[in-house]
Amino acid sequence: MKSLMKNLVKYTLATLAIAALTQGVMAAGDAAAGKDKAAACSACHGSDGNSPAPNFPKLSNLGEKYLIKQMQDIQAWDSASAEDKDNTGRAVPEMVGQLAQLSAQDVEDIAAYFTAQTRQLSGAKELQVKVNAGIKVDGIEMGTRIYRAGNLETGVPACSGCHSPRGLGNAPAGYPMLGGQHAAYVEKQLRDFRAGERTNDGDTKIMRQVAEHMSDAEIIAVSNYISGLH
Repeated sequence: MKSLMKNLVKYTLATLAIAALTQGVMAAGDAAAGKDKAAACSACHGSDGNSPAPNFPKLSNLGEKYLIKQMQDIQAWDSASAEDKDNTGRAVPEMVGQLAQLSAQDVEDIAAYFTAQTRQLSGAKELQVKVNAGIKVDGIEMGTRIYRAGNLETGVPACSGCHSPRGLGNAPAGYPMLGGQHAAYVEKQLRDFRAGERTNDGDTKIMRQVAEHMSDAEIIAVSNYISGLH
């Protein structure tokens, strides 16, 4: 129990430290310039960043710093040699070649444009999830509990500690807005972090350490709950 508490405290302190260090250090993107540059993104993510397809993330109001990092990581993976790809950036097969011609300023402008857009909520759905014993439980109740309080018994910290109680994220720290995001997309990211398929969460491996302790039921439930946050 002591080790679990230490982990939860560590995550909280890391969040506060990052936020303190990054206060006032925001990207200098031009949202107006980014509108035209983001036109090519609309086919998958929507013209205003509200993707109509659940497998493509909503970029609207996601967070400028976070979006810049993701685009830079995708560029890095895309340009890495075959032997370096496993340890470089973020692998997103659907994005191969899409960002190759963008300059650093282009990336900042596109991030500024999408962050300035209003997020359209997906909305949580009533559902039941099956826990390890094969018993079905209320998914909304489980998702609410995991998001707000985590699971102390298994060492899963509350999502709200980094992403805020309303899912608004932490812009200075680079933690994305989650509220209203497609549940299917959130679920896939959590599964990828858990499996080590997504590794661009920094040297602290904060998301991988969170997701590795989550059950399938918890991932499904919290992803659904997040889609209704605002």
